[in-house]
Amino acid sequence: MNENEYYIFPLNTVLFPGGRLPLRVFEQRYMDMTKQCIAANRPFGVCQIKEGQEVGTPAVPETVGCLACITEWDMPQLGVFQLQTEGVQRFRILSSSVARNGLISAHIETMPNEDSVTPASTLCAEVLKAIIDKVGAEHFPAPHRFDDAAWIGYRLSEILPIDRGTRQRMLQLSDPHERLTELEHMLTDQGAPRAGR
Repeated sequence: MNENEYYIFPLNTVLFPGGRLPLRVFEQRYMDMTKQCIAANRPFGVCQIKEGQEVGTPAVPETVGCLACITEWDMPQLGVFQLQTEGVQRFRILSSSVARNGLISAHIETMPNEDSVTPASTLCAEVLKAIIDKVGAEHFPAPHRFDDAAWIGYRLSEILPIDRGTRQRMLQLSDPHERLTELEHMLTDQGAPRAGR
C-alpha cells in the first residue's frame, strides 16, 4: 500500500476527528485489514455507507470520511477483534478498488484540519457542557476544548439526535462556524434552553 492508499471500512455511522468508535470486527476481510493496520501501525478510513449493508457484499461508501487509528485491541475469542479507535483526520476518496475478498482500498486526499477558532455564539458550547456534565466527562475524548468551534461542532454532531445524512453533511463542512450555525438552528428549533434560563 502506498502513502495515500488506505483500507476503507464502510459503516452505518459517521466518525469525526477526535471522536471514539468502538468496533467488533468478525468478517474475514476486516480481520485481515485489522491485522495489517496493527502490524503497520497505520489508520484505516471510516466512511458512512451510501448504498448497501455493513455485512456481505461490499457497500458503496460516501466519498468523505475520517481516518481512524486503533488505540486498543483485543481478541476475546478466535475470529473476533474488539477495537477502540479514534478519529484522526477527514479525507476525500479520489479513487477506489475492491479486492477479491471484498475489502475496499482507496487513494485519498486528506482534508486540512480546521483552525482552532472561538465559537461566535455560546449556545452550542453551553449545550455540550450540559450534556457532558449529565453523561459524564469520561465518555468524551479529552482534552475538552470548549473554546474550539471545530471540537464543539464535531462532538455535538456525534451526539445530537440528527439523521445520518445531516451527520454526513456536518463532517463534509469545512467551516467550523458554518457547522455551529447549522447546529445552533437545530438546537433552537428543538427548544434547547440557554444556560441561566
